[in-house]
Amino acid sequence: MFQTISGAFRDKDIRGRLGFTLLMLIVFRIGSHVTVPSVNAEAVNTLANSGLFGLLNTFGGGALSNYSILSLGVSPYITASIVVQLLQMDIIPTFTEWSKQGEVGRRKLSTWTRYIAVVVAFAQAIAISLGFNSLAQFGLINNPGLQTYLMIGLVMTAGSMFTVWLGDQITANGVGNGTSMIIFAGIVSRIPTEIYQFVQNRFIGKGGSELGQNIGLAALFLIGMLFVITFVVYVNQAERRIPVLYSRRASVTTQRSHLPLSINSAGVIPVIFASSLIMVPQTILGLLRDAHGDAQWFNVLSNVFSLQKPAGIAVYAVTIILFTFFYAHIQINPERVAENFQKSGAYIPSVRPGLATERYVSSLLNRLSTFGSIFLMLIATAPLAIGYAFNLPQRIALSGTSLLIVVGVALDTYKQIEGRLIKHRYVGFIHEENLESE
Repeated sequence: MFQTISGAFRDKDIRGRLGFTLLMLIVFRIGSHVTVPSVNAEAVNTLANSGLFGLLNTFGGGALSNYSILSLGVSPYITASIVVQLLQMDIIPTFTEWSKQGEVGRRKLSTWTRYIAVVVAFAQAIAISLGFNSLAQFGLINNPGLQTYLMIGLVMTAGSMFTVWLGDQITANGVGNGTSMIIFAGIVSRIPTEIYQFVQNRFIGKGGSELGQNIGLAALFLIGMLFVITFVVYVNQAERRIPVLYSRRASVTTQRSHLPLSINSAGVIPVIFASSLIMVPQTILGLLRDAHGDAQWFNVLSNVFSLQKPAGIAVYAVTIILFTFFYAHIQINPERVAENFQKSGAYIPSVRPGLATERYVSSLLNRLSTFGSIFLMLIATAPLAIGYAFNLPQRIALSGTSLLIVVGVALDTYKQIEGRLIKHRYVGFIHEENLESE
């Protein structure tokens, strides 16, 4: 690992990409401190215990804590991505056809994803402004009215699309997935503040047995956190290698290879998708709070989609499991794997080519995803359940989701840097060979 990190800083191209990524993240952090006009940012502090606030602040990279112009972050884009991916499943034939057209089709789907994201961002901006204005202990919106809310909606929508653009620039010219890196940077940037608050609450001004008890709890928490991080890294790196043989028509020899299937093929995406999906009904309910806040159906739905209630935690868990299977089959399409095997003359020993190979890969992927989905669900929901049982603050209760995102994004970025180093090493080797032959 240390060799890869040192190699990254020695490589001119990767060093430049790291610098560009850092520059884009700095731009985002500056924008996250610019408050939306006509908003009383001090009122945001009274919303810290709102479940929706915690989720939006996580996926907005911490920008919602200032109710900034970038408060929505990449959340609307993620929601739009879910919608477009669902529509590709033979719901809209045009989208299904585009998904099979390679790069051209991906560009068309990306364009439509952005169109939908604009609509989602505008609706979400107005909805959370109305909802949070009613939740805040004192007025969040100065001079609330139609014109004010439309202006806020337009500003926050523009900010969200600018954040998506920053993510695209990181993906194209930096390292890692830009959308995930923005969420990652927002979570990491809040760690020093939360550590300071924890130390201040637990140790400053304490003495005697209370101080000793707090030190013991802090040590136990640290050990548990290190164990969980180690376990998350281990599971994310674990894979099942399917042996693959490549037959050559010109000879009787075969080449051996393998098809790696990760235990958690979907990565951290199911957690991000599930969190974004939970935000949609919470946002709609926030919009209806003033008119129907006392209605029984409103209270029932509020409990069902609240991450601070047992019903909401259960819905969140089921959603993570479903998205794990869904996204694993998108990442590794068994039908496409079988087609590629047939085209390249590859086969899995003891498995017939074609439909039998597709069923075998699909069955194995389902078995691996079963463990992967349970793993993601437990890590993401266990802190929520503990937070509900012991009435812990929401920022601590969301630590499971944040941990999965941070570890997942860090591993993906590390693999990308490692892949670029290997690529540059081979390119340099080939260049040297050509010079010697000349």
